[in-house]
Amino acid sequence: MFVLRDRVDTSSIDAHACPNTRPPAGRPQEVPITTPIADASWKYSEEFVTEDEVLLAARARADEVGVSAVSNGTGATLRFLAAILDARTAVEIGTGTGVSGLWILRGMRQDGVLTTVDIEAEHQRLAKQTFREAGVPAQRARTISGAALDVLPRLTDGHYDLVFVDGDKRENSAYLSEALRLLRPGGVVAFTDSLLGDRVADPAQRDGETMAVRELVRLVAENDDLVPVMLPVGDGLLVAKKEWAGEA
Repeated sequence: MFVLRDRVDTSSIDAHACPNTRPPAGRPQEVPITTPIADASWKYSEEFVTEDEVLLAARARADEVGVSAVSNGTGATLRFLAAILDARTAVEIGTGTGVSGLWILRGMRQDGVLTTVDIEAEHQRLAKQTFREAGVPAQRARTISGAALDVLPRLTDGHYDLVFVDGDKRENSAYLSEALRLLRPGGVVAFTDSLLGDRVADPAQRDGETMAVRELVRLVAENDDLVPVMLPVGDGLLVAKKEWAGEA
């Protein structure tokens, strides 16, 4: 169940019809709008864009090596973002076995290049297998093995259309700083697992990982150079567009 809160001006509501709802004069009230989503509808939405045999095989390899791959809905959203950006260049933090990378590549231009970073060389070997099975030319997927915060500073400023982050949640704020440097104006950054199984929305949850994601959400929401949205796909996808200089 998702609870959305919208500010609704109730100052003009008829007091006789609703005698207990009149707010102080000129002061809008927050009215909760509850929109439950049934499990069947959620599953239907997540699987609206289906995965082919290559993606299913990559997902099976992820299970074998203990990697948490993005959901169908998250992958389809990443492909959509790459497509509407007409992305020529993208960076991925957290290669895994190539599930999210293949979704991104399928949304990019035919000459687009994905740079994907992972500290586990074995994961990248499996991702390369995924890309080969999908018929992706080798030059379109540049894999770099190493810690993301060591690799990212070597990438070119303002050169990338899309940055996707699926790494250590405790490093998200640092990844955001790097993404803002790497993105061209008009580019997009996306962070997966931004709801953390309902932990982020629960103030009683105070573990380090949850607090780090909350801090990321705050930084994105308060950055005047970003246009953010939280999408309820997978376990939450936080997306933000980097504004063009001078945009309102």
